[in-house]
Amino acid sequence: MLDVNKVRADFPILDVEAYPDTPLVFLDSAASSQKPTAVIEAMNRYYRTINANVHRGIYRFSEDATNAYEAARGKVARFINARESAELIFVRNTTEAFNLAAYSWGRANINAGDEILLTEMEHHANIVPWQLLAEEKEAIVRYIPVTADGFLDLSTLDELLTERTKILSFTAVSNVFGTINPIKKLVAAAHAVGALAMVDGAQAVPHMPVDVQAWDCDLFAFSSHKMCGPTGIGGLYGKRALLEAMPPFMGGGDMIRKVTFEGSTFADLPHKFEAGTPAIAEGIGFGAAVDYLNELGMEEIHAYEQFITTYALEELSEVKGLKLWGPPAGKRGGVAAFTIEGLHPHDIADLLDKDGIAVRAGHHCAMPLHKKFGINATTRASFYIHTTTDEVDKLVDSLNRIRKLFRL
Repeated sequence: MLDVNKVRADFPILDVEAYPDTPLVFLDSAASSQKPTAVIEAMNRYYRTINANVHRGIYRFSEDATNAYEAARGKVARFINARESAELIFVRNTTEAFNLAAYSWGRANINAGDEILLTEMEHHANIVPWQLLAEEKEAIVRYIPVTADGFLDLSTLDELLTERTKILSFTAVSNVFGTINPIKKLVAAAHAVGALAMVDGAQAVPHMPVDVQAWDCDLFAFSSHKMCGPTGIGGLYGKRALLEAMPPFMGGGDMIRKVTFEGSTFADLPHKFEAGTPAIAEGIGFGAAVDYLNELGMEEIHAYEQFITTYALEELSEVKGLKLWGPPAGKRGGVAAFTIEGLHPHDIADLLDKDGIAVRAGHHCAMPLHKKFGINATTRASFYIHTTTDEVDKLVDSLNRIRKLFRL
């Protein structure tokens, strides 16, 4: 199992107090993870020693920056087991990856009457782009329902997946319930009716081994900032043949082969989808984050998160009036969304903050899921490689004090 105290020493922000004499207890990694020193130093090193634009300059700094940036792409591609680095498109975040897919593939392949299948537990990033596309193309968006215990109701698949379905797009791990979905089964079901399968990997890549080849998904979206890397960069994996058939998402510099006044031709993968100056330092930081996670070991990371999540669910279940949403321990990732009878989730988060405990409150960009269960918001604690049992105990103690404050 991971040596959590050794891991914590890698994250300088964990030594910063939330308030005077109040240590930070960071339980919001599902929104955005903290950054280890190795990532921060990799980005600083780029700016201090080889800062230059990539792909264009015929001088040493530009060539060094290009090599570092493209080496990072290779690291990230290998991390998810893409066949080649050209199958990894750098984007700003998971949201942009879905918009790219909907705009580029969707506009070329979705027609009136076609169906797009999602699930009721999706993040808005995997709902809104498809809704916009469906409105433009007069297509239909359908949803796999979620059961009361937080699982997908797979008994509906035969009814929902038909010859009219052009794509099934779903999350690998719910950012609210933590549900770990049966990825290979869903991908195979989509392929069986001739549909594409796209996977939201934002909550999977940081927390468990990922293998896009084994899963056989056609498209896979994820973000750097949830996996110890910087904000402003993420990845869209796609099978080469699919990406080559898709038209560009944006036009401009660096994505072209030739431009004339009469028209343009486009660069090879992955650059066809990467117009303009990229987030160079962020890409290098992304590669450093992959190095860091590989050094810890994704199997070890997943095992530790299962341990700390199980501990947290057991302790939280002892808080009177607290309802945990989602599957039981062992069937979810490292998140615990909860409500407490008589308390608003925002008030809970605000009062926890006074004790230095950082959690998320709201609908977590999954408003339809909350509405389905008749709740406006939840409080969400999320755990990662640096979360300790002592921090979970502080969360529980603080929740009990909040209950007493409100005489519940």
